[in-house]
Amino acid sequence: GRHVGDIVIELTGRRPPMPLSRIDALIAARKLGRKSGEGFYVWRDGKPQRRPFDPAAVPANLQDRLILALVNECQASVREGIVADADLVDAGLVFGAGFAPFRGGPLSWAGKTGHAAILSRLQQLAASEGPRFTPDPGWRSG
Repeated sequence: GRHVGDIVIELTGRRPPMPLSRIDALIAARKLGRKSGEGFYVWRDGKPQRRPFDPAAVPANLQDRLILALVNECQASVREGIVADADLVDAGLVFGAGFAPFRGGPLSWAGKTGHAAILSRLQQLAASEGPRFTPDPGWRSG
């Protein structure tokens, strides 16, 4: 996973929101997750032992931060010609990455939500969370 992260950083020029030093420290300590029985979680009998869920610890904007980062990259991939059209992006994310099929794919969901609403929310997130949420130029023409 760390190696893939380096490739993504190199190709996109973007830094991840989590400090890589945390992952590097786990790797150096040989805490490799399920393989070693410890990592982000302690593993017992093939299952991660997670702390009890605390809804108060979840940031109010977490859902938007997760989904809109993905949707923004999907928009960029179409605008840049990496993928031929939005339908192919949606199919790839539904069949290849497990995006909820009943939502129709990330760009289908964005179309139903409204491009103006997506653009506005991305602008808000860019102001509060940083440049990784800068809206792709394609939102202005979509």
